[in-house]
Amino acid sequence: MEPTRWDDLVVVARVARTHGRRGEVILNLETDFPQERFQPGREFFMLDGPRMVSVTVDSVFFQRGRPVVGLAGVDTMNDAELLAGRELRIRADDLVPLPIGAYYHHDLVGCRVRTGDGTEVGVVRRIEGAGTACRLVVDGPDGEQLIPFAEEICRTIAPADGEIVIDAPDGLLGLNAGRSSRMARRGRRR
Repeated sequence: MEPTRWDDLVVVARVARTHGRRGEVILNLETDFPQERFQPGREFFMLDGPRMVSVTVDSVFFQRGRPVVGLAGVDTMNDAELLAGRELRIRADDLVPLPIGAYYHHDLVGCRVRTGDGTEVGVVRRIEGAGTACRLVVDGPDGEQLIPFAEEICRTIAPADGEIVIDAPDGLLGLNAGRSSRMARRGRRR
């Protein structure tokens, strides 16, 4: 079953750089399940110019917690260098089922965020960090808001309803007000 659209796939890693001379690459992870995800024979998708292509893992070992992967057809350091920065994606059907109360980042992107009293904060644009250090990056009428993804703050999380209700401590909202405009004035990219 071939996926129909690149945007329907889920990012699980990005190629960081080459490793050695045999075409292996080191991956930056976007998954909490690296041991299960990266095994010989596993299929991933990446972009090759405008085309989406399927790649298969030939070999894998872990170095300092990061997978070093050999991909079928990538046999030289020169071949591997061309992959730097590319995303490895999988079908959503291939995701590991999560326990109740755990969420994939892509499930939260697009959710509306509001406070318990109904004040609209904005829409989740992306998630930064991993594990207990996650935060929601929310675009709203007052600019970008960074909301820690913690039980004490995110009281109701309902991706199926497209909503997250927060109990923001005093000073949290507005803490980053003007950050986007300051960065734009300085010419920085995020």
